[in-house]
Amino acid sequence: MKENEKAMTKNRDKDIKNNNNEKENNKKRKNNNKDVGPDFEAEENDMLALSLNSNRPQSRPRLMPSVDTQLPASLPLPVPPQSSPSLSLQPTPLFIQTLMPQKHSSHPLQLSSSHPLYMTTLQSSSSPSMPLPNPGVPTSRHLRARRNPTQGPREGKSETVPAPFPWATTRRAMVHSLEYLHSRQIVTITGEVQCKRCERQYEMDYNLKEKFLEVGSFIAGNKSTMRDRAPSVWMNPVLPACKFCKQENSAKPIIGEKKKVINWLFLLLGQMLGCCTLEQLKYFCKHTKNHRTGAKDRVLYLTYLGLCKQLDPSGPFDR
Repeated sequence: MKENEKAMTKNRDKDIKNNNNEKENNKKRKNNNKDVGPDFEAEENDMLALSLNSNRPQSRPRLMPSVDTQLPASLPLPVPPQSSPSLSLQPTPLFIQTLMPQKHSSHPLQLSSSHPLYMTTLQSSSSPSMPLPNPGVPTSRHLRARRNPTQGPREGKSETVPAPFPWATTRRAMVHSLEYLHSRQIVTITGEVQCKRCERQYEMDYNLKEKFLEVGSFIAGNKSTMRDRAPSVWMNPVLPACKFCKQENSAKPIIGEKKKVINWLFLLLGQMLGCCTLEQLKYFCKHTKNHRTGAKDRVLYLTYLGLCKQLDPSGPFDR
């Protein structure tokens, strides 16, 4: 009987000693983990109760620290007691990284490499874009000089030629003014035509005053709608009827092979400048200091205005 009491007393002292040691260890752990929070203290009390009541083992779910709680990186985490392996106070590093507040970056969504949307986000963010020029580094750009065709005759050719007609000047593609022609009593302009049907050639004449008034009135009334382009009536002129076979739209003007002998005034009064080729029209614009590049309707328009300007410098024939 006495031996049993001694054994019980010895066991009680041993339990008290173990409890004191356990309290001391818990006190040290509390001092080392002051920043853990009230949840950690509750968990420590539960662990103490479990260790005292070993005859009724029970498993409590692991309490997760709050999101706002940050564990110090320099302090070691407490080692859980061996008696309750189900209780683990050491969270995984990935879990801590997930709970710790992240710094705001330029990307609102941060995905791990194992996420199924990771590759899609990576591809969209790394899509090629236009490189922005560096304002500090000057870019080397080869400046090509603008092509400016010569407005004069080629080397070896003179600017002046013998006047091919009484109404033409000695300069290429130039005619006298109306004032000069009236002073010389030149009132009729003649030219050679050939019938496309019977192929007979003959000379036609136009009244200078009447025909120029007709052409000038047409330009003054339609210039705003032409848009610097010759109308179809100029591009495809209606030819005179042949005086021999009476074929309508058949008498075509004869244009010399040499551009310097083209009868420009006769073609203007008959509104047959559209019968000239593009090269012949460019020849006129070249020697009258006009822009000669572009389609035929543009060059033809400039030819009409240029000839009317030569006849009447004060008329409404500016571009």
